[in-house]
Amino acid sequence: MGQYYLAMILGEQARKETIRMWMSAHTYGQGLKLMEHSYIGNPFVSAFEFQISEDGPFYKSRVVWAGDYANTEPESDHDGLDLEMNGKNLYTIAGENENTPYSKLQKPPIHNTKPYRYIVNHTKKQYVDKNNYTRGIHPLPLLTSEGNGAGGGDYRGTSIEYCGSWARDVISLDRNAPEDYSELRFELTELY
Repeated sequence: MGQYYLAMILGEQARKETIRMWMSAHTYGQGLKLMEHSYIGNPFVSAFEFQISEDGPFYKSRVVWAGDYANTEPESDHDGLDLEMNGKNLYTIAGENENTPYSKLQKPPIHNTKPYRYIVNHTKKQYVDKNNYTRGIHPLPLLTSEGNGAGGGDYRGTSIEYCGSWARDVISLDRNAPEDYSELRFELTELY
């Protein structure tokens, strides 16, 4: 079966993982499977990108593309402070609140994100130049994906080892590459 994904901004409150906001590709008329929306120029991905851009409300935030087949959250090691997450994954937790006043589902407007050329990982001190991927697959959803490879519609191709390598790291979109960070370069080509 196909795996569905939600794009999320994470935070921490009282020593527990929290979902600050999440977005669904469906609200932009796009498919929920990873490779249905992970391409340059996709309106859903562009709307999310702006949120973590220099001009967005979640600049330098922890990002994850959470799959519904991803591993469950670990058992609490903080005296039970995150019990509501035990046995569930981030996708499930977001969906439980989708139609409640507590939902963090957002549908921000689509923005032109071409000026924000660099996807920057502040946790690993790396960046990716989006100009290297202008004709195809967008690296942000793949780099931050959790659960890739567990379902249909997931990325299967070159450089698959990078999928999920940036999940939950502090990410931003910037106009300029940080001088003291290293560039991460890899090829993204789907194999059928």
